[in-house]
Amino acid sequence: MSASPAASTVSAPAEGSPPPELLTIRPSRGLFDIDLREVWAHRELLWFLAWKDIKVRYTQTLIGAAWVVLQPVSTMIVFTIFFGRLAKLPSMGLPYPVFFMSAILPWSYFAGALQGCTNAIIENQRVVTKVYFPRVILPVSAVISGLVDLAIALVVMVPILAYCRVTPTVGLFLIPAFVLLAALTALGVGLWLTTLNALYRDVRYVLPFFIQLWMFASPVIYSASTISPQWRWLYGLNPMVGVIEGFRWALTGAGQAPSLVIIPSIVAILLVLVSGLIFFTRMDGTLADRI
Repeated sequence: MSASPAASTVSAPAEGSPPPELLTIRPSRGLFDIDLREVWAHRELLWFLAWKDIKVRYTQTLIGAAWVVLQPVSTMIVFTIFFGRLAKLPSMGLPYPVFFMSAILPWSYFAGALQGCTNAIIENQRVVTKVYFPRVILPVSAVISGLVDLAIALVVMVPILAYCRVTPTVGLFLIPAFVLLAALTALGVGLWLTTLNALYRDVRYVLPFFIQLWMFASPVIYSASTISPQWRWLYGLNPMVGVIEGFRWALTGAGQAPSLVIIPSIVAILLVLVSGLIFFTRMDGTLADRI
């Protein structure tokens, strides 16, 4: 006598029994509705997306990660020749290569992270339209992946500082704080732009011009000390002013701590970040249908 194979059966609900519980998914209605526990639960996806961005950036490139070094160094050389040797702009007593490079590094990270944030939704539209996960992970991963490039580029400052005989001070330990401010600025502005880019595709064409204008409005080729003290706090409302001035001061010890611009910059960063999160969460429910 052979045993009959086991079979799984699905029984219908008994007559008169209550219907199974239904799960209703609705768009967020709160002004600021991001479930941080849900984002934390998807942290492995966050690290995977950041690692993917790094790998894709240097796949099939001739010199790989060396581009991270060549780009800021070549920009520094051009700035040193034209804005330093020829235009003779004031450099706070620092050698021109150190003056420009200490500003190019945080600016390059910010510009790259902002571009990555802006294109995050569009570049992952197939995933966004098919799988649910916290969408805010996409722009955050772009900000995190850019930190690797910044860390590699920072190594270049060691021989430049040594060649120019500039000795860093204890302010060097504050560099992570200014990098964090740059990351929050890129994320806050990026949340605005990535949402608008999903709605209006011409944002990607305006972005390079927008970044270029922003660079000239920031103390990359000049110092914030050239601005009159009575207007310096207003100039500090540009979030990258406090970041660049603070990064330059922490790395080289030149001048005084940027107290007149760092506080307005921090306030502006928080306003941009909070408003960006609110705008992103309000539009999150319709992004999958619009891209």
